[in-house]
Amino acid sequence: MAVQSLYRRYRPRRFDELKGQEHVVRALRNAVINHREGQAYLFSGPRGTGKTSTARILAKVLNCEDPQEGEPCGVCNSCGAIDSGNSYDVLELDAASNNGVENMRDLIERSSLGNPGRHRVFILDEVHMLSKPAEAALLKTLEEPPPHVVFVLATTDPQKVSETIRSRTQHLQFHLLPMDDLEAHVRWVIADANLTVSEDAIAHVLTHGGGSARDTLSALELVAAGGGEVDAEVSSDEFIEALIDHDPGRALAATASAVQHGTDPRTLTEEIVRHLRESFLSIVSTDLVQLPKQRVEHVADQGRRLGLGSIVRAIEVLGEALIEMRHAPDARLLLEVSLVKLTSQVAGNDVAALTARIERLEAGVVREASAPISRPAPVNPATGRAQLGGKANTAPARSQSATTGGMVRPTVPSSTPAPVTIAAPAEPLADGQVLAAWPEMVAGLKPLVRALYSAVTAVSCADNTLVVHAPNEPHMKKALEHIDTVNERIGVLTGRPLTISFSVSENNTATSGRAPKAKQVVEDAYEAIDRSELTDVPNGAVPSAVDQLAKAFPGSTVVDQPKKK
Repeated sequence: MAVQSLYRRYRPRRFDELKGQEHVVRALRNAVINHREGQAYLFSGPRGTGKTSTARILAKVLNCEDPQEGEPCGVCNSCGAIDSGNSYDVLELDAASNNGVENMRDLIERSSLGNPGRHRVFILDEVHMLSKPAEAALLKTLEEPPPHVVFVLATTDPQKVSETIRSRTQHLQFHLLPMDDLEAHVRWVIADANLTVSEDAIAHVLTHGGGSARDTLSALELVAAGGGEVDAEVSSDEFIEALIDHDPGRALAATASAVQHGTDPRTLTEEIVRHLRESFLSIVSTDLVQLPKQRVEHVADQGRRLGLGSIVRAIEVLGEALIEMRHAPDARLLLEVSLVKLTSQVAGNDVAALTARIERLEAGVVREASAPISRPAPVNPATGRAQLGGKANTAPARSQSATTGGMVRPTVPSSTPAPVTIAAPAEPLADGQVLAAWPEMVAGLKPLVRALYSAVTAVSCADNTLVVHAPNEPHMKKALEHIDTVNERIGVLTGRPLTISFSVSENNTATSGRAPKAKQVVEDAYEAIDRSELTDVPNGAVPSAVDQLAKAFPGSTVVDQPKKK
């Protein structure tokens, strides 16, 4: 005879044996004590949290011959029949396989029949799998059931249950078990069942259980069958460390090892995603992590080293791979491509990838700033070589962050000289000082303006007018587009209002802060013509176009020539 599995052997049979669902127990127990039980209930929550067990306990206490404080006695004939699954008062129906309208009509006919007990309880598991006609057939009965009938609907996905059905039920939501309660329950089961399990195996069981009591006990049973020790397998930590180190070879080697040990690529991907989620939660909110205490800090450290941006990107990439694995001929290939994409430092141009790169750069800057500053060796001016030895510098070097007001800035080499910042003088500069300071004024301009005015030279300064010379007229016109900015800056740096006047021609014709007029430009163009270079047209008839062509092409013959009008 087969031995009963642990999750069936230790299934709750009373409300006080139900772990982690105190809000559900309190609501149902008070309803039974006050004789205010509902006609239809909807139990929703993750798998293995006690939905079906709670429905059976409710059916037992409703039909118990001697209930005590909202709890079934567990010894009467009704309780024994329900525990053994032979009770006439309780009907369990799997809605996933009995989801047709004919099944619902049969259920409705059974509900109208009398029963020897006080209540008849119908338990419909996976109710979200009902077809639309079956839901329509069930609606009327849920709204006005017989007085002795109680419906209990159980589902793991309440959003798929129609709103009309949910509105006719009392909705109770089941939660995943807290890790402390689940660990205490596992240790009690180990002691009660006289099992020998190591501490590492207990941590492994709790991690794989994920807050589900049934999944945890199933994992415990597997570990106990293997001698109480965890089999050697590739941990998801190997993949997380590969992501942190950006080592594609390490990630691919871990994948190959896991597949060789019999792990399905899709299952392996789900495990990595679960680990990444726990790392994310360990940074954002530690209370949400469903892990043993000894593992929470380890996962949190991995999350901090990986960074939130990298974690989010990894979850997105692996999530997309899981969707594609449903119809992919080779799920392992998709996993390997995703891991290479995540571990490569150059792959990916999306926002998440760029965010991850920025995080890595910021971490590198912080590490460099925290390192001690090494001063270069002095250079001998005679030889141009570094001097070795000498007196050691015992003065402590100031950190870079102290000199920058707490901000760490990386040193980036640049071929473009940085703008020179000149403080405003206490007193206005004299005319000669303005001319001497002109190069420094130009160096402090923006790059584009600085490039234009670098070719402009200061000629004279008098009567608050600074005369400058441009190499040519087009250059002057481009420089005049930024004249307001230059005038403002020069006024600040010299402490006196100055107006820039441009000169281009040899006679030093000045243009004060504006482009020359069109008439002036035309006149200057005429003045630029040297009349001595002009020649008269030679006397005699001007050759026609045909004659010029014949001269250009010797031996040619005119075939046709248009007649003159």
